[in-house]
Amino acid sequence: MRTYSPRQMAIIIAVISSLIAGIALVVFYYSIATSFILPLIFSLMLIFIVIYILVSYLLTSFIFEKINPIYKTIHNLNIPENDLKKGLEEKDIINEVNKEVETWANNKTSEIAQLKELAKYRKEFLGNVSHELKTPIFNIQGYVLTLLDGGLEDSSINRTYLEKTEKSINRMISIVQDLEDISKLESGELKLNYSNFDIIELVKEVFDDQELRAKEKDIQLKFNLNYDKAVPIYADREQVDRVLTNLIVNSINYGIEKGTTVVSFMDMGENILCEVTDNGVGIPEKELPRVFERFYRVDKSRSRNAGGTGLGLAIVKHIIEAHNQTIHVRSSVNKGTSFVFTLKKEIK
Repeated sequence: MRTYSPRQMAIIIAVISSLIAGIALVVFYYSIATSFILPLIFSLMLIFIVIYILVSYLLTSFIFEKINPIYKTIHNLNIPENDLKKGLEEKDIINEVNKEVETWANNKTSEIAQLKELAKYRKEFLGNVSHELKTPIFNIQGYVLTLLDGGLEDSSINRTYLEKTEKSINRMISIVQDLEDISKLESGELKLNYSNFDIIELVKEVFDDQELRAKEKDIQLKFNLNYDKAVPIYADREQVDRVLTNLIVNSINYGIEKGTTVVSFMDMGENILCEVTDNGVGIPEKELPRVFERFYRVDKSRSRNAGGTGLGLAIVKHIIEAHNQTIHVRSSVNKGTSFVFTLKKEIK
């Protein structure tokens, strides 16, 4: 259904009123005079102008009074009266307000949905933090009570329990440190130190650092081919080291005995595509969208036994995004998992 602006409505009302008045005037003048054309035209023009001005003013004032609060609510600001009245005269304000209210309602609905999702996420996150910290705290409490109950004098167990206590403390420190790092990455407080470097050399260093861990499961760490040339990139070397370490350690922890972890690179023009692939247990498809969430574990009992804070992949994602790049995961159960991310090429 078509709607009209106040100006259009005033013109229509003025025309209709003038026609009605004109008919009345025709009858009136015809009954008292033989020449009534000029007085009739003058009267009609006068009536039209008066009605138009009056109706236009009343309609604009009425609509302004009703619409101004809506605009204040939608835009959260005070629109000057003259500006809004000018807009009422120049636009199809009814349609305009209808569109803006609909847009505002859709935005608010979306915001409410996001707030509900954030509330759910916050509740889950706090529960996860509590659980992750509670485990080492209870362990420490148990070890300390055992030592206080006489274990401290028993040389056969005191060192063992102290070492276990240290391990639990280190786990708590790691969780807190990782949470702090994620907070810095999200807020932009963690500044990236960009430089040109060869990512092949960096991967070799990570392979050397994780060699003993891989040997425990007889997992082979290798490249997909023999890279006889450097693959220079422009990024924060320390943070990329952290990304590669997290992904390779993850592939070892969830890899199979005598499995493989393969790192490969592909030239994508302005970027280098990096891929870390294993032939481990894989991740169910329904779990893939959540693998980068904080503390999210596909197999919670297995994950905690494998070590780590549950924050590694969340940190990886934040680091890659801080470089204005992307990371994705694909996986098949009992076939393996691939993490694929991009980094900017060397700047010459």
